[in-house]
Amino acid sequence: MTVDVKEPVIYSGFFITVSFVRSFCYNKETERKRYESRSFGGGDTMNYGELKKTDIANGIGVRVTLFVSGCTHHCPGCFQPETWDFAYGQKYTWETEMEIIEALKPGYVKGLTLLGGEPFEPANQRELVYLLRRINNEMPKKTIWCYTGYTLETDLLKESRARCAVTDEMLSRIDVLVDGEFVQAKKDITLRFRGSSNQRIIDLKATLAEGRTVLYKFPDE
Repeated sequence: MTVDVKEPVIYSGFFITVSFVRSFCYNKETERKRYESRSFGGGDTMNYGELKKTDIANGIGVRVTLFVSGCTHHCPGCFQPETWDFAYGQKYTWETEMEIIEALKPGYVKGLTLLGGEPFEPANQRELVYLLRRINNEMPKKTIWCYTGYTLETDLLKESRARCAVTDEMLSRIDVLVDGEFVQAKKDITLRFRGSSNQRIIDLKATLAEGRTVLYKFPDE
């Protein structure tokens, strides 16, 4: 049977355009092939423990939050030590990335938050940088928060075990960085969006632009 792709097709009371369906399938397959052909990543380098689509506890506003697996800090008192294991949870795949992108689309969702585990373990960076790139390009108004046990000045901006080929790009695509290991002796439940008083909430865009550490100012301050 020959179908005129310029004409709508009626099926079960719905109008669908064949050309639209073909375009959608093509774009979906193109994105999958692009994902699988990445120099890094491709779903082989990272696991994740949980994906929350309406989180209000880890950053300003309603957020999509990804808890990645793998952490070498092993902070005493960590609230989820099971995520230290790089094999914990399930594989991060193309389908996972698409699920995150779809969850970010509603207007009430302010952005993405990355937690762990440790997002800045090099193996995780190599996968996450592609996700951050997509969000910046496709949804530039969405903000990106990231929690890390590493310290910005000594671990992420200078040579250390945390740095790899994509670290600088990772940093450039994050709006707010919460840095520093959790310290049990400095635990303070009154703090906003952090667990211990040594941790800082950094305005990363301003910090990189000004060449000095700029702490984040909450909208109500």
